[in-house]
Amino acid sequence: MFIFGLAVAFKLFSIQFLQGDKYKALATERVIKNVIIPANRGNVYSVKGNLLATSIPKYDIRFDALTPTSKTFEKYLKPLSDSLSKYTGKSSSYHENEIRRARLLRNRYFLIARNVGYSEYIRLRNFPLLSLGAFKGGLIVEQTTKREHPMGGIAQRSIGYERFDENGNVTRAGIDGAFGVKYLRGTDGQRKKQQIGKGQWKPLNDANEIDPKNGYDVYTTIDVNIQDIAHHALLEQLEKYKADHGCVVVMETKTGEIRAISNLGRNSDGYYYERLNYAIGESHESGSTFKLMALTAALEDKVIDTSDVVDTEKGIIYYYGKAVRDSHHGGYGKITVSKAFEVSSNTGIVRAIDKGYAKNPSKFVDRLYSMNLNSDLKLPLIGEPKPIIPDPRIKNGRWSGIALQWMAYGYGVSFTPLQTLTFYNAIANNGEMVKPQFLREVKEFDQVVVPFEKEVINKRICSEETILKVQKLLKNVVEKKHGTGHKLYSENFSMAGKTGTCQKDYANKDKLSYISSFAGYFPAENPKYSCIVVIHEPDKSVGYYGADVSGPVFKKIAQKIFTDTPIVDEVKSLNVKIASVEKEYNSYYKTAQTYKTIMPNVIGLPAMDALALLENMQVKVKVKLEGRGIVKKQSIEQNIKLKNNQLIVLSAS
Repeated sequence: MFIFGLAVAFKLFSIQFLQGDKYKALATERVIKNVIIPANRGNVYSVKGNLLATSIPKYDIRFDALTPTSKTFEKYLKPLSDSLSKYTGKSSSYHENEIRRARLLRNRYFLIARNVGYSEYIRLRNFPLLSLGAFKGGLIVEQTTKREHPMGGIAQRSIGYERFDENGNVTRAGIDGAFGVKYLRGTDGQRKKQQIGKGQWKPLNDANEIDPKNGYDVYTTIDVNIQDIAHHALLEQLEKYKADHGCVVVMETKTGEIRAISNLGRNSDGYYYERLNYAIGESHESGSTFKLMALTAALEDKVIDTSDVVDTEKGIIYYYGKAVRDSHHGGYGKITVSKAFEVSSNTGIVRAIDKGYAKNPSKFVDRLYSMNLNSDLKLPLIGEPKPIIPDPRIKNGRWSGIALQWMAYGYGVSFTPLQTLTFYNAIANNGEMVKPQFLREVKEFDQVVVPFEKEVINKRICSEETILKVQKLLKNVVEKKHGTGHKLYSENFSMAGKTGTCQKDYANKDKLSYISSFAGYFPAENPKYSCIVVIHEPDKSVGYYGADVSGPVFKKIAQKIFTDTPIVDEVKSLNVKIASVEKEYNSYYKTAQTYKTIMPNVIGLPAMDALALLENMQVKVKVKLEGRGIVKKQSIEQNIKLKNNQLIVLSAS
């Protein structure tokens, strides 16, 4: 027993003096810990300052029922219960009983409100007793943040997010994901909390140990109006053709700034949503949109000219036993290279490229390389694949005896929609290839931290002579009666572009489907925007040609941008007179001068004009406005004498 007593004494001495600091630290760690306070993630804005993504703080309000003294508790219990009654709608006696019960049960983590917004949080913390704070009143506040997208599902994938799963794995998508770590995330803070029960922790004090530093705000190049136009135009066409998925990108020609990017895929219930970023991450065979690249290369190498004649025979020619067919039954006979491009003749374009490069296919590939078609765009957004171009000099370079001919009309090569658009944009931009831009600047409050400037990939992808020729070809596709895009022609605004219809899964006839596309720019004479539309797997029974499926989306976007968005933001002259406007003004002025106390006929007038006219006659006007805003009905009939301050109701639609 004496020896056992000595052992116990030695152990106590060892714990107290030799290992005391270790066990004290361990005890403290188990009851007190540093808790991370996440910094608010910076906001994401459109190019005009519209909010695209923001972090919304949410609060849980709890109460430590043991902290207040008995005197303080009894003094403020009834006022607190009355305030909570007004907040929740439950009786004051209910809240009083619940709080007393919490104190009786020694509950130090009693829930008062969960997941409330900032304004509600401010209201609650000013309630009696809670307003005394953590030490006197027992107030416990826990804050979390939630990422919100004010535009809802529109461009949600492109705007992006950063998400962590239960295992700590992170997924970063879109702009938010690409620039989150560097700019948006901010620096987390710290706060000490004490364990007050099993799994329950309470802040030790009101102040943070380290205050969080919020992230910077990111201003994108997205234009909300153009984004909305692109999204709905694409959605309408996907639903009409029951397609699997599709994408649209609208780029500003001179700067490369992306004004809109929409990616919609169909779920199992038939609804479309932003599933994947197809425009950036999905590479596929281009089909006829690649004919522009092929002809640009051949014209630059001067192996062909647009006036050269090629024989399409009867719409089918063979190379190494493999057929090249035209969609037009019977072919086009002997036609110029220019017309072959306009009607998208596969046989015509293949004849031209074969004639120019059959003896030296490496020359064709080198020209494509010189126009940067073999390079990815080095985008900050995750998921861009490298383009695929077969090369006869590279082992396993996808080259075969028919590779050159297949490449001529867009098979064997593979590009993402944005890579294709970047080339078309270079043609619109008179040969200067610019990198697509998604960010305009990074700001801290109103201070610009990082500006993003235009980046030039290639100052001139080809000669001015070649540029002018292919620009004419693209314009003819839309304007010529025989052009594949002639249905898109409009007298009100000009467009230039190329249709594309590419077979997909053609190795298996049972799975054969199509990719329909249209790439181009507008206005044709002085391009402001370039645009590409790609739609995968439209229902073949409804239609699948690029001109029918993707072309109308392009036209609708161009048309709405023309009518809703000024292409040029300058006024050259203030003395411009338009006959139709002058006539409308004179008619309006005459009406205003003629009718002083007699109700005029305002049916057919724009609602705003009718409103101004009637209010100048000292009457009250109420407008029921729907649709375009043209007056369809007036509550007081024409020629009725009006009284001062009489109410007139106009219905406009």
